[in-house]
Amino acid sequence: MNHFLDIHTTSADDLHQIIASAKATKQARLGQPKGALDAELPLKDKMVALIFEKPSTRTRVSFDVGVRQMGGQTMVLSGADMQLGHGETIADTARVLSRYVDMIMIRTFEEQTLLEMAEYATVPVINGLTNRTHPCQIMADILTFEEHNGPIKGKKVVWCGDGNNVCASFIHAAGQFGFDFTFAGPEPLDPEMGFIEEARAKGSKIEIVRDAEEAVKGADLVVTDTWVSMHDPQSARERRHNQLRPYRVDRKLMSHANPDALFMHCLPAHRGDEVTNNVMDGPQSVIFDEAENRLHAQKAIMRWCVGV
Repeated sequence: MNHFLDIHTTSADDLHQIIASAKATKQARLGQPKGALDAELPLKDKMVALIFEKPSTRTRVSFDVGVRQMGGQTMVLSGADMQLGHGETIADTARVLSRYVDMIMIRTFEEQTLLEMAEYATVPVINGLTNRTHPCQIMADILTFEEHNGPIKGKKVVWCGDGNNVCASFIHAAGQFGFDFTFAGPEPLDPEMGFIEEARAKGSKIEIVRDAEEAVKGADLVVTDTWVSMHDPQSARERRHNQLRPYRVDRKLMSHANPDALFMHCLPAHRGDEVTNNVMDGPQSVIFDEAENRLHAQKAIMRWCVGV
């Protein structure tokens, strides 16, 4: 049994195995209807609990479809359904759920909720997102990059904007997959220094560059994310916009990257804020391939979790 909690806590060999599995299973499904079952059914007769304390589109649909394609069934639970951590401890919830289901995916706020769920569950637990990290997204991003531009090892990835949970998992991935990473954003929104130091210790070049145009020079991949969370108050939204406006990804900024550089955004996007329409819909954008690959990457993660 394997938990998939974060990229930096999963071995590099296992991460590469997951990416290879995702490529193979995606290729095997070419031309099939979305509802068709895979040739192999690694989740046959298995029940997977999908827990959402945070709203979701891509995570919910991609995990649900993935489980079904692999022959399993899903039980979708919201924070309101469970009152997770309120009235019953997370540890007890983990113990109880483990008696009913074969795997748990949780999308939550606090990282500690995820860690406690994994500590006490006797079935695999997958990090569908926390306030601190988003490893499933970055596995899909690496799959997408390698489909278009070959191995990501040795490439330069530039993040423009807020050093948030998606950014954190990209830094983790830099250390595990051997690519370089540049953060371009305002100092108050820098990613955690501990994440940076860990990736550097593994041999990756991790830089912080305040000038966005300087940062994207020589980039093979430019990535951004929304500037505000749905939970942010209006005052925070206005402050974030003022801080991050110099890091908007537009056609001029992309012109400083390598000619074959890709653009990614995990979606949903606020078009015109963190990225312009002509980049989102332009020839370097792979955002919808990236969204589709959540399905294939997560299927590979689930296979790895159950050892198939």
